[in-house]
Amino acid sequence: MHRTILLALALTVLATIPGPRPAVAATLGYYEVFGVEGEDMLKMRAGPGIGYNIILGLPNGTVLRVYSCEQTGGTRWCKVSLKEARGVKGYVSWAYLRES
Repeated sequence: MHRTILLALALTVLATIPGPRPAVAATLGYYEVFGVEGEDMLKMRAGPGIGYNIILGLPNGTVLRVYSCEQTGGTRWCKVSLKEARGVKGYVSWAYLRES
């Protein structure tokens, strides 16, 4: 009886430990930049983090195609391209995207 309870408890604890979350197919598609304040712009970067070079600034309303996302530190970064210029690719923070 005690073994059964301990096993159930252990399985419950293990199930609650967060692990890496893969990008879900439902998150892919077209998204627009939103939530950038004032005259600022969302920075498209060469890699998934603030240590990478800025490729260009994106104002609110810019439509992007999201290919995949990954967690780096406390930020979820998405690999994107411009809808109107698919050759322009980079990474942006997921926090500033919403489905278009």
